[in-house]
Amino acid sequence: MKYGKVVHGRLVKKINRFIAEVLINGTTEKVHIKNTGRLKELLQPDAEVLLEFSDNPNRKTKYSLVAALKNGRWVNIDSQATNTVAFEALKSGKIAEFGLVDTVRREVTYGDSRFDLYFEKDHQKGFIEVKGVTLENNGMALFPDAPTSRGTKHVLELAKAAQEGYRGVILFVVQMKGCTGFAPNREMDGAFADALSQASQQGVEILVYDCIVKENELILGVPIPVT
Repeated sequence: MKYGKVVHGRLVKKINRFIAEVLINGTTEKVHIKNTGRLKELLQPDAEVLLEFSDNPNRKTKYSLVAALKNGRWVNIDSQATNTVAFEALKSGKIAEFGLVDTVRREVTYGDSRFDLYFEKDHQKGFIEVKGVTLENNGMALFPDAPTSRGTKHVLELAKAAQEGYRGVILFVVQMKGCTGFAPNREMDGAFADALSQASQQGVEILVYDCIVKENELILGVPIPVT
């Protein structure tokens, strides 16, 4: 997926989950953070960041913060981008575990949940739940970076769908390059880690792909192992 007009900035401070102050071309601007996670290791004062400009007069902020520089590499933090990246890759047959599918739709309801993607291939039907990963520690990608009861609910619903004959897949999209493996962040959210293990035992597939992060683009990369 591609962004529109992207500019560089320097983070002054994070005000709350949704708003930060960023120095852009010598002016301090309040900007929207396109992620409700904690992002503690990324959004540090003076961090170099990327922002997408919007000329929508109805917006409260002119900019959305979409990426931050960590150890010389860009980490995309846009939680909305991962679904689009996964949709584009699935539709074009670039996810090896699926190949070309016959049908793909976004935001499809099943039971009490709405899954990110629904697909059909040959006579098989399935759901994919996409989770964006922004937390990295010593080369290991970790999810989540904050407790997520909603994420746990989605995982358990996906296990139920798998038990009822659908193909159920959780696709973790690591929004950076350079990670050597992935693991659930049990220290942050043990319930999610337990749900993921349970779902795996009930037939849910766990896939992890990294991303190519450019200043104005995010592209699904290659698989990385689950540990």
